[in-house]
Amino acid sequence: MKNIKELSEAKISRLMLKYFIPAFIGVFVNALYNIVDRIFIGQGVGAEALSGISVIFPVMLIMMGFGMLIGIGTGVYVSINLGKKDIDKAEKTLGTGFALMLVVSAIIMVVIYLLKVPILRSFGSTEETFQYANDYLNIIIGGTFFMVIGFSLNNVIRSEGNARIGMISMILSSVTNIILDYIFIFWLDMGVKGAAYATVISMFVLMLWVLIHFRSNRAVVKLEKENIRINWGILIEIVAIGMSPFSMQIANSFVQGLLNKKLIEFGGDLAVGAMGIINSVLTLFIMAIFAINMASQPIIGFNYGAKSIQRVKDSLRISLIAATIIAICAFILIEAIPGIIVRFFNSDSQILYDISVNGMRLIILALPIVGFQVVASTFFQSVGKAKLAMFATLFRQVIGLIPLLYILPEFFGINGVWLAYPIADTMSALVVSFLLIREWKRLPEINT
Repeated sequence: MKNIKELSEAKISRLMLKYFIPAFIGVFVNALYNIVDRIFIGQGVGAEALSGISVIFPVMLIMMGFGMLIGIGTGVYVSINLGKKDIDKAEKTLGTGFALMLVVSAIIMVVIYLLKVPILRSFGSTEETFQYANDYLNIIIGGTFFMVIGFSLNNVIRSEGNARIGMISMILSSVTNIILDYIFIFWLDMGVKGAAYATVISMFVLMLWVLIHFRSNRAVVKLEKENIRINWGILIEIVAIGMSPFSMQIANSFVQGLLNKKLIEFGGDLAVGAMGIINSVLTLFIMAIFAINMASQPIIGFNYGAKSIQRVKDSLRISLIAATIIAICAFILIEAIPGIIVRFFNSDSQILYDISVNGMRLIILALPIVGFQVVASTFFQSVGKAKLAMFATLFRQVIGLIPLLYILPEFFGINGVWLAYPIADTMSALVVSFLLIREWKRLPEINT
């Protein structure tokens, strides 16, 4: 097959660029949707609504985390089996992954619905923002199947080497969301409910698109009915590989919940809205780094499975350099014009503006050293080092950030909340650098 021949023989730099461009376009449009969504809510509904939606962010991270657990785990294992030229095992992996998506989606939907009130309270919802958050979550819960299946299967599309189709998936979903956001919020005056309906419909479109792909001749691995069942051996491999990004998302969710509480304690409801703005902006740039990971993952996974270790090293080297350049450029841009960025989201509240600008400048102080950490974690999971990937991922979120969020605000107020991030990033950079150098030296010098 063309994709398999390309992964094993094409020049790494050219292959990375070929995969990066569609991945970047796809994630950029998706990140842009998240920004536009908050802009529409902030400008069309108000600052408190923006804070209410920001409370939902940890819940969305949990849902996306399960999508990453299954999608990335399935995708990496598909890549490794394609590298071994075992198409049958790759297709059984896809079938097991899809069965797992159905089961997990049902469980998530029921659990979140039954526990939604304590969940919202624990993640920082107050009397002023609860109704906005509750209205949004009630609708989003109904789209759980669409979100998990669409997000997960699109990861597999990229892993089989169909980067352009993965890009189209993200564009199709994001553009649908942006258009419906505008119609529901501004034309039909549906408020946060309109934003939620737009999200659910766009996720349904994504799910439909990726399912059609895996039943078509464009797919390298096909979703066959006889393979849609749980193979326990494969399931263990999927979960082991996907546990790192899943743990990162779940940890990030609980960190966001703790963060919301600290922001309310030291800065009020609008501080939560400010964090929503900052997250949106940072997501735009972090997604560019994720695009590098999306480009490198099928290359690294395939060639590691094929024992072409020099190609694995070349892919990693290029990824590290590109991610660092993006992180440095993002740091310079955000530090230069934070006020202009904030005004896009809400132009009415001076308090929200002041909190957001100050927080944005402090929280990104260590951004230049974040890029290589994201790449390193993905590298570990791409070569099947699941435990190492999970440790590297969780170090910043759990060991570093959570204690700092408890300690620093007691001395520096809300500035302590913001400063916890760059300090945790710096600590994590030191640990991840050690692990990455060690694993690089351990890679066997095997070329095929």
